Amino acid sequence: MTDSSTGASAPILLAFSGGLDTSFLVPWLKETYGRPVVTLTVDTGGIDAEAARVLESRSKALGAVEHHLFDARKVYFDTVLRFLVMGNVRRGQLYPLCVGAERAIQAQMVALWAKKVGTTTIAHGCTAAGNDQVRFEVALRTLAPGLEIVAPVRDYAFKRPDQLAFLEERKLPVPPYGAAYSVNRGLWGVTIGGKETLTSSDSIPEHAWVLSKDAFTSPRAPERHVIGFDKGVPCSLDGEALDPVALIEKLESLAAPFGIGRGIHLGDTIISTKGRVSFEAPAAEVLLNAHRELEKLTLTPRQQRVKELVSLTYGDLVHEGQNLDPVCRDIEALLVSSQARVTGTVKVLFRPGSCFVEGLESPHSLMKASKGVYGEAVGEWTPQDALGFSKMVALNNVFWSRAGGTGNPQ
Repeated sequence: MTDSSTGASAPILLAFSGGLDTSFLVPWLKETYGRPVVTLTVDTGGIDAEAARVLESRSKALGAVEHHLFDARKVYFDTVLRFLVMGNVRRGQLYPLCVGAERAIQAQMVALWAKKVGTTTIAHGCTAAGNDQVRFEVALRTLAPGLEIVAPVRDYAFKRPDQLAFLEERKLPVPPYGAAYSVNRGLWGVTIGGKETLTSSDSIPEHAWVLSKDAFTSPRAPERHVIGFDKGVPCSLDGEALDPVALIEKLESLAAPFGIGRGIHLGDTIISTKGRVSFEAPAAEVLLNAHRELEKLTLTPRQQRVKELVSLTYGDLVHEGQNLDPVCRDIEALLVSSQARVTGTVKVLFRPGSCFVEGLESPHSLMKASKGVYGEAVGEWTPQDALGFSKMVALNNVFWSRAGGTGNPQ
């Protein structure tokens, strides 16, 4: 562990993703500040044993004195993702917040690790034109207001080609995507930014997709799977009980080759500009579709409407890095309460680019609870009750027409 002394000799703790921005920052911080650099990767998904080895090797090769990897996948699911599932949260009715939702968790771990390595200086690789700078710093200033935050890529407006040249001149390792694409990966999916996403005109090329490459040029035969939920939390896949993290990771490996969850989101950024990003979120796409349909079977209409209202606000808060706002705890309490009967199984069919919900079962089915059959037979009411009900439901429109003088309906 690094010496816990403070001051000029204390290390700078760098939140390290292994991408171009943070790779550039390891040697740049060393040269500029004359202080050792310790890197920390907070694993919120997408890092297997080989990827972890590569990250550590790259960090050391770039000049870091220490590298640490903290597994925050369970924390991420328990404190963020489970509520995104319960709320069926998508931004712009499309994007499932696959990357960005974890920034507050990562910031929290960076703040804790700063104490472990004995420093009050932390660094991140966010730019001035993106959302992550806001997410990181809102969380850091809330959790650890005494930390000094260094953000050279933002503050000095370093461009990606310049960072690439800086590393190449020193014969230091360059990330596999170089300056062409910015790739972020987490438990909920992948985002990919490149020159194509700087405008609204075009998609990224096929070779730039990470999880679903060749899904449509070499399509797979359809597959059927069954997903189980317990009180709104995914708990089984094809009859096998799994913890949510393992289930999400397995589901991603099954759905990604079908191109399920691939999209390009155009939306409003935290800094009030329009932004566009490519994403691949196979597990999120499947789970959100399945959970939504199970809720339709088990929740009342008013429960669904109120949930939709608060879920939209919750998604905005998470997108903006405001997870620590106490109102999020209030919304989460409502979401948990709403899921008391959202238990059952959902049958899904995977086809290229599509996750089709074929059917579902629940011990709390409101469909089974009725003696009536929609469009076929009455149950708890008589045909005469139905006639009277139809007349009563029409009264608002009858009164409106009568008051406007457009006739005299009887």
